[in-house]
Amino acid sequence: MATFKIEGGHLLKGTITPQGAKNEALEVICATLLTSEKVVIRNIPNIRDVNNLIQLLCDIGVRVECISQGEYSFEADSLDLQYLESDEFVHKCAELRGSVMMIGPLLGRMGKAVVTKPGGDKIGRRRLDTHFLGFKSLGAKFRQIPDRNVYEIGSKRLKGSYMLLDEASVTGTANIIMAAVLAEGTTTIYNAACEPYVQQLCHMLNRMGANISGIGSNLLTIVGVERLHGTEHKLLPDMIEVGSFIGMAAMCGDGIRIKDVSLRNLGIIPDAFRRLGVKVEADGDDLFIPHQKHYIVDSFIDGTIMTLADAPWPGLTPDLLSVLIVVATQARGSVLFHQKMFESRLFFVDRLIDMGAQIILCDPHRAVVVGHDRNRQLRASRMSSPDIRAGIALLIAAMSATGTSVISNIEQIDRGYENIESRLNALGAKIERME
Repeated sequence: MATFKIEGGHLLKGTITPQGAKNEALEVICATLLTSEKVVIRNIPNIRDVNNLIQLLCDIGVRVECISQGEYSFEADSLDLQYLESDEFVHKCAELRGSVMMIGPLLGRMGKAVVTKPGGDKIGRRRLDTHFLGFKSLGAKFRQIPDRNVYEIGSKRLKGSYMLLDEASVTGTANIIMAAVLAEGTTTIYNAACEPYVQQLCHMLNRMGANISGIGSNLLTIVGVERLHGTEHKLLPDMIEVGSFIGMAAMCGDGIRIKDVSLRNLGIIPDAFRRLGVKVEADGDDLFIPHQKHYIVDSFIDGTIMTLADAPWPGLTPDLLSVLIVVATQARGSVLFHQKMFESRLFFVDRLIDMGAQIILCDPHRAVVVGHDRNRQLRASRMSSPDIRAGIALLIAAMSATGTSVISNIEQIDRGYENIESRLNALGAKIERME
């Protein structure tokens, strides 16, 4: 198990470019299973979750070629259907949450898939009901295999239908879209997620020959086609990494420029930091965060305490609440954070409290942060990264703290952030990876 040793108190200065979007990568890489022709994807991040998914596609017979850094071609013309039903494949899927995105394309193109409980962050209940209810609406049948703890799901030919999703699940919407593009007839998905990554998936599928309309709204119409062909696609910058860099710049920056952020696809993220008093300046498609000695939390018009809560797009992504909480510890003012989606994601604040932060954990979903206004720095600590997003938040806290901190289980951070210590050290951080 690897650890980070972080010498806190160093100011960061310079320019950094975000990696390709992790969540989009998991979706569009799985979408290559929908055609036997070659699909080229660019700006793929070199991170554990994506690399493990690419290896899983190789295992099932997809021909994968690394053309250049971040650019891969995928050709799914000879899938190993026997391996898809093997215990080894099921075991690998159980270790990687992104594997759930393979179900829709396999079901749509091959007419069957094997389903097991996927891995991923331990941040509370992450149900897959939306995925399976959507597949059922398309005519798929489930069969439980108790001795293997898996389900077989299959259909000779999926048929389009109207469905109202029980929640605007991003992965659920993407999975159902990929199953429906080759279905017979028309599928209408209401209460669909409309995040930029879902939009990107739809645009890519349309270039492959799909017929999807309503892109960017919560009402999608998909007219099934007989087959899809190859295409080329470039991933958006990772909005979560952009938000993480804004947080780092606020806490320990001396003027940081974040290059090529695709500003129109960041939604409310820059404004969420502005509500904490952080100056976020747009310059073309870049963001510049100047050094601030103090940043003051906004209040609502009626004078009540600022509240930041996650919500479906275009609301605030839950993946950035951990970073925003860390930033709030050094603001002037108080903030109530409401994490609605996951009931275990706020438990990492215990580590921040140990570092001297003033945080009241009200319940599994709500925390009040009373900012120090930089009058009292966080102190160094030894801690463990519980998940990807809490891991990067703790790294930001350690970089701003007095003394030397150690973070273990950094494999969690590696799942979502490419070569993070080298990129931050280039800005002036002092982070050492120790195996």
